[in-house]
Amino acid sequence: MITRQITEDATTFASLGIDPDLVAELDSQGITTPFPIQTMTMSDALAGRDITGKAETGSGKTLAFGLAMVMRVTRGKPKRPQGLILVPTRELAVQVSRALAPLLQQRNLTAVAVYGGAPMGPQIDALKGGASIAIATPGRLIDLMERRAFDPQDVNIVTIDEADQMADMGFMPQVRTIMSQLPDERQTFLYSATLDHQVKELIDRYMNDPVVHEVDSQTETIDGMEHRFLKVHYMDKAKVVMEISEHNDRVLAFTRTKAGADRLAKDLRDLGVSTALIHGDLPQKKREQSLSRFTDGAVTVLVATNVAARGLHIDGVDVVVHFDPPDDPKTYLHRSGRTARAGEDGLVVTLVEWDQVNEVLGIQRRADLNVPIVKMFSNDERLADLAAWQPPPEEAPFKAKSIKRRKRGGF
Repeated sequence: MITRQITEDATTFASLGIDPDLVAELDSQGITTPFPIQTMTMSDALAGRDITGKAETGSGKTLAFGLAMVMRVTRGKPKRPQGLILVPTRELAVQVSRALAPLLQQRNLTAVAVYGGAPMGPQIDALKGGASIAIATPGRLIDLMERRAFDPQDVNIVTIDEADQMADMGFMPQVRTIMSQLPDERQTFLYSATLDHQVKELIDRYMNDPVVHEVDSQTETIDGMEHRFLKVHYMDKAKVVMEISEHNDRVLAFTRTKAGADRLAKDLRDLGVSTALIHGDLPQKKREQSLSRFTDGAVTVLVATNVAARGLHIDGVDVVVHFDPPDDPKTYLHRSGRTARAGEDGLVVTLVEWDQVNEVLGIQRRADLNVPIVKMFSNDERLADLAAWQPPPEEAPFKAKSIKRRKRGGF
């Protein structure tokens, strides 16, 4: 296994070896400068090497593997795509499919998003029609394989995307089942924020002498953010979110439970806040509508459970609100990574009730966030611009030397 850390950017996608028709399509979308992970991996990807990419969410991984896959595949035979992308969530399957569709269209090729919670018929029809790439959640893909609607024998290039999140969500047995049925002669990409435990097992078992590329940054997903921790009364929490939403265009608010998400969405709507909702109990069509309305700016607040933190690509989020504090630093990272994407600035606000202070302090310590928890009510003028307001440093909860510094690459 070869590990490479590269920091310089290529000037253009053309200089990375991307074909002119795909460069032209990227130019038409205003995508002209490669992100570091794209610069790092493209040479090895186009040379046919197996690649492990270690980078945080929002770092440009979809094009890093997607461009190489589009350049590799041709029109598929019925039920036999040549490319396969495994993803942890339905939303990510749809988003990756949408990102690759215009590139494939340049070559009269198609992709199909394969996921549960949606009718199986159209997905089967798309596979029969000769889709070149399948973007799939593991459970639905296994269903289709058992029904003989998906034949893996022509898959010559595969990507496992957000591998650490699939491990967290319990998908690893299904991923192993799928990988064991793919042809031995193939190119394999694996992208993940961390490369330990079950992810390392996938690398050792299913990859051939992979080159490991790591974004050489100090966890930019955390460091590009402003963090605010507000001690609030539970009866005032929805009004605090309302006040934040009045001064920002897009606010993504996370709750721990689906019932909590339903309740917060109702409370915000009762307060006159334009709100959409996304969680696992909603039909897939409703989830896609909510995401689309939020992305298009039709609503100001998207209320979500952790399903929206799992690799979901949402650009232009001004503020992430942890309405319910996360269970651990890793969840804090995944949720917070919906803002400050690709090096942009962002604001992360955690609402802390009186009996949650010690829990949140534990998360702060492990995440190396020495930020005061400041009491605040919904009529506080500081809510109008929390990013500009700086908590008093003398109220920081820890002495600097008492915080155990995290290792590069995650918590």
